[in-house]
Amino acid sequence: MRLIVMGQQAFGKSALEAILERGEDEVAAVYCAPDKGDRVDPIKEFALENELIVMQPDNFKERDVLGTMKELKPDLCVMAYVTIFVPEEARNIPTHGSICYHPSLLPLHRGPSSINWPIIWGAKKTGISYFWPDDGLDEGEILLQKEFVIGPDDTLGTVYFEKAFPVGVEATLEAIDLVRAGRPPKVKQDGSKATYEGWCKNEVAKINWSNSVDEVYNLIRGCNPQPGAWTSFGGKTIQVFDCQKLADGAFGRVGHVSAICDDGIVVTAGRGAIKIKRVRPEGQSKVAASEFAKEEGIVVGAKLGI
Repeated sequence: MRLIVMGQQAFGKSALEAILERGEDEVAAVYCAPDKGDRVDPIKEFALENELIVMQPDNFKERDVLGTMKELKPDLCVMAYVTIFVPEEARNIPTHGSICYHPSLLPLHRGPSSINWPIIWGAKKTGISYFWPDDGLDEGEILLQKEFVIGPDDTLGTVYFEKAFPVGVEATLEAIDLVRAGRPPKVKQDGSKATYEGWCKNEVAKINWSNSVDEVYNLIRGCNPQPGAWTSFGGKTIQVFDCQKLADGAFGRVGHVSAICDDGIVVTAGRGAIKIKRVRPEGQSKVAASEFAKEEGIVVGAKLGI
């Protein structure tokens, strides 16, 4: 089939690379977001290296953009990580329409930050979906889904790079095959089970040490590495990254440092404690928590989150 591949960043590049390596389909053109500054998007760079046509429209409603897409005579548009809105008229230009990647088990976690939220909420599993996009937000019919486990110590980083990313690239090829074979699945999403969460921003990443140790640990995991869960000390923000949950024992007052070890500082939460191993102090690079405690004069009994 003749494909339009829409995408950006590392996932878009890897999906395109997998399509080209397999060699069963012709890539008519690659569409990616307009350039910002001097940085070149990885998918654009890879496409140009492979002498593919690259398009970077900022508005898919314009007549010349639609006309160019029609001239490509595509059979299918594969949307591998797309953040710009693509209207129905553009999506329907390919003979078989358009399919879109989303890193959650739709209808759960529609919207952005869809990998952060299931970790933050303490889910034991998540997955990826390829669906037929409509004008709603991640509301189209499902083509295929792949499920995987969220381990008890998984972070946003491990779930994305070790699971959602490679599984998604493999699913891209499988999704194309389903369309090529004819009569691909189009399963309506159950709207009664839908959830939507917005961007996982700094304001929702603030640690409340009064919450249960599980809630605090899940927040830190779900925000590691972005946006970074945070607390404060001495009027300055401290982002918290690598850590360990300590569920047994007596740890003292909530939000206070109960121990300082070679490999971290222990802070009491509800019904347990968190051993913080790595932090990023405000305006600085990441450092070992024990090193930060020494530099800032943090001692047992000090309170975080003031």
